[in-house]
Amino acid sequence: MNQLESNTNRWRLSGQKAVVTGGTKGIGRAIAEEFLNLGAEVIIVARKQTELDTLLAEWHTQQLPASGYALDLSRSTDRLTLTEKVIEKWGRLDILVNNVGTNIRKKTVAYSEKEYQLLLDTNLTSAFHLSQLLYPLLKQSAQGNIIQISSVSGLNHLRTGAIYGMTKAAMIQLTKNLAVEWAPDNIRVNALAPWYIRTPLADAVLQNPDYLNSVLERTPMGRVGEPAEVAAAAAFLCMPAASYITGQCLAIDGGFSVYGF
Repeated sequence: MNQLESNTNRWRLSGQKAVVTGGTKGIGRAIAEEFLNLGAEVIIVARKQTELDTLLAEWHTQQLPASGYALDLSRSTDRLTLTEKVIEKWGRLDILVNNVGTNIRKKTVAYSEKEYQLLLDTNLTSAFHLSQLLYPLLKQSAQGNIIQISSVSGLNHLRTGAIYGMTKAAMIQLTKNLAVEWAPDNIRVNALAPWYIRTPLADAVLQNPDYLNSVLERTPMGRVGEPAEVAAAAAFLCMPAASYITGQCLAIDGGFSVYGF
């Protein structure tokens, strides 16, 4: 390999095997597409079979090496099933993106125990348990990467609700712990903390003009982010070019988190 080829490969994901949870919409879909276009093979996971089939058919027409499974990762049994599928298909794993998440916007005193458990299981427990289950495959890679899709709500108070913010903050701490614990196994672990990004989950509130204006007033760059902008950061953190970066949380927020008075 000459120097030019070596430099080029530092900025690609050629031959890498990646799992992206919540991969049919928004940030998850954008990350999966970014990985595919950079040379990776990708498994996506989502709950709805019809949406999964439609997206995979689209990618297959582009001859992109993608596959997927319809699973509910808030359930332990489905996380075990995914692990078995990855072992059966690849026997190793280079990248895990813990992106799946949901939210219920309420005042703290209004949440039921069932709602609390759903948010915890979907947003946080799935990330912890999948990291735990897939650790042996990531270790086998010798260049393993985990990307946790957290949120600026894990860094600051937002109107998203206490439980959502709590789970996203915990993902950042999980990132720090795993980065240190698994560094000897050549597994890097980083988190991304997006502000408002144009996704189906965010659109539910951004359709309110007053709410959108409030968001834009607090965003120095004066606009909502795009899924592709989060995907680019995720891809960089998994590249050989980022090989000395671990345990970090990168805000993708147009300057929101550093905007004072």
